[in-house]
Amino acid sequence: MEKPTTHYENDDASSPVSGGKYDLECSVQLETKDENPLTEDHRQYLLERHGTVDLDPMPDMTDADPYNWPTWKKSLNLVMVAFHAMMATFTAAAIQSAFGDIAEDLGVSVHRASYLTSLVIAVLGAAPLIWMPLSNRYGRRPIFLLSLICSLVGNVGCAKSYSYATMGLCRAITGFFISPPAAIGSAVVAETFFKKDRARCMGVWAVMVTVGVPLAPLIFGFVAIRVGYRWIYWTLAITNGVQFLLYLAFGSESLYIRGDTAKGPDSLLHRFFSFKRIDPTPLKVWDFIQPLAMAARPCVMVPTAVYAMVFLLASIFPSLEIPQLYPEMFGLDTEQVGLQYIAMIVGSIIGDQIGGVISDRWMLYRAKRTNRPVAPEHRLWLSYPGLIMAIVGIIVFLVQLNNASSHWTITPLLGVAIAAVGNQIITTVNITYAVDCYRSEAASVGVFITFVRQIWGFIGPFW
Repeated sequence: MEKPTTHYENDDASSPVSGGKYDLECSVQLETKDENPLTEDHRQYLLERHGTVDLDPMPDMTDADPYNWPTWKKSLNLVMVAFHAMMATFTAAAIQSAFGDIAEDLGVSVHRASYLTSLVIAVLGAAPLIWMPLSNRYGRRPIFLLSLICSLVGNVGCAKSYSYATMGLCRAITGFFISPPAAIGSAVVAETFFKKDRARCMGVWAVMVTVGVPLAPLIFGFVAIRVGYRWIYWTLAITNGVQFLLYLAFGSESLYIRGDTAKGPDSLLHRFFSFKRIDPTPLKVWDFIQPLAMAARPCVMVPTAVYAMVFLLASIFPSLEIPQLYPEMFGLDTEQVGLQYIAMIVGSIIGDQIGGVISDRWMLYRAKRTNRPVAPEHRLWLSYPGLIMAIVGIIVFLVQLNNASSHWTITPLLGVAIAAVGNQIITTVNITYAVDCYRSEAASVGVFITFVRQIWGFIGPFW
């Protein structure tokens, strides 16, 4: 059970403000960090490992603690988890450029073929409610491995499906199994990286989730027109297989029970092939719906609602409108439509630098200036430019598209890029803020945010 923390005012940091928040760092109150002084052995271990004892959170004196992993190991694990998270939204949007081909092959309308994407979007939102409690008991790595091998099977099933119903079933299976890292990736970041690096690393995971949407039609537009849309599924299956092998060889378990200092590093054989329960806490029905209780916590619900709306309008909306309007207005083919998504990808990468790296420096600057712990709310100042850019970008996109002639023009895409910058700033800042408030419940926070984003993204296009 977490304890409430005390926050300091953002302006002068001169007086404590009692609040009902929960501290990020495993129930440790900010103003009482020195109540449990380090032993000399612990201090020497941290100095040897990190070169300082000014760490937040304070890791245990063991190499098994993910906070004590070498930088290369943390970074490698982050890259694999972030890419895996990207594959969730990437898989959902993969067939977006081939709706016409699918409709013709399966004998359905283009509108009905688009439901094969909407179905996966909905499943990506609901499935993590099941995966989160399982990963909290058995660890992240086993769930990721199971996710990939079953996603591979699902994609092969899609490639071999010759009826609409069968393909829909296989798409749902794939969406269910590919979903875990898109939700619990935030927990992996929180379990591995110190607070000073959290926004930057959270941004890596968040931007990969975002760019999966525009990257898929950009790549698979070329695939569908050259070798047929079924090779979209074969490509996804091959990618899942490669990911599985990489996880098996290089993936590390980030779930660690705090205080388990007696645990030493596992042998090579044990690390690769031993799968056992990490947290002995019994599973209850409540564990599967507990993330939804985050709706009652304003410091999670409010940033989630803002993020979901911005994501819908600044990411999903243009990604759906471009393939519908551009062929009709400008006569673009599948490949040319896919190229339009470069604007969204570039904007997302730029936005991540502001929401991630600059966000961490912003918090560090405030901490040095006041010489006090910084309240998580101070990070939210950077969300305002993101909101403004998202609004301006969508306005530019719609106005310029409305004023366009029959000749292709780049001006609507400038609006898409601006909106993408704003969307990614909001994504990184708001998710990091919510995790900062409930670090020990980072998995639940990530699942709740994903649930709201995906369900809202599923409902929104029906407007």
